[in-house]
Amino acid sequence: MSLLLPESGLLFWMLLSFGTVVFVLTKYGFPVIIKMVENRKNYIDESLLIAKQAYEQMAKVKAEGEVIVDNARREQVKILNEATVTRDLLIKDAKDKAQLEGVKLIEEARRQILIEKEDAIRDIRRQVAELSVDIAEKVILGKLDKKDEQMNMINRLLDEINISKS
Repeated sequence: MSLLLPESGLLFWMLLSFGTVVFVLTKYGFPVIIKMVENRKNYIDESLLIAKQAYEQMAKVKAEGEVIVDNARREQVKILNEATVTRDLLIKDAKDKAQLEGVKLIEEARRQILIEKEDAIRDIRRQVAELSVDIAEKVILGKLDKKDEQMNMINRLLDEINISKS
């Protein structure tokens, strides 16, 4: 027996067992394996298609998100501009109101000063009149200590009253 050349009986049984294994595998094994490979291929193809659709949807969502962000930024700028205009108007109105209020307060202070001035002048005149009457009373009492002087004064006053009536 040679190591490189097998005997014919061994060769026959090896071919028969090999043929049987090939037949069984071809009849029962390969169709199952091919079916599983095809199922796996279909699953991978479907997964790739779904992934591609998901990628396209993500790109679409991303584009829509960018549009929304751009719109939000424009709206933000618009709102900030409106807020700035409103703030400026409020500040201007507040300044105008404060200025008017200041003018009113100044006018009221001037009126109050005039009233107090007039009251002070009246008070001074009244005090001067009282002082004048007090001084005149003291002067007259001092000069009219005697009855003759009193009678002369009364006659003179009566004469002045008669002259002013005529």
